[in-house]
Amino acid sequence: QVQLVESGGGLVQAGGSLRLSCAASGGTFSTYYMTWFRQAPGKEREFVAAISWNRVNTWYSDSVKGRFTISRDNAKNTVYLQMSTLKPEDTAVYYCAGDRYNRGTKGSAYAYWGQGTQVTVSP
Repeated sequence: QVQLVESGGGLVQAGGSLRLSCAASGGTFSTYYMTWFRQAPGKEREFVAAISWNRVNTWYSDSVKGRFTISRDNAKNTVYLQMSTLKPEDTAVYYCAGDRYNRGTKGSAYAYWGQGTQVTVSP
């Protein structure tokens, strides 16, 4: 069974940066599409970014494009989300999710999920 564990969340001022990590175990990480989603209080979960298994392709939501960068290290079974120029509206619980197949932005379709890490951006 694949397990995903996020880390790196915290409190940061607007304009600051954070790097989230998601460590995988129990599966063939190097073959999975990996994604980041987020959910703010009272809002639906939304897609943030995704990366193909071979790092060739990345995708971003319009709200984070140009500010966030997704990457992965298959040797370390870890996917990252570098977040820069953070805004208060980026405040949310961030989740990583993975699957053998590219499920696009449909979070419910991804097979594996982490427990989430809180990111809070103060004005």
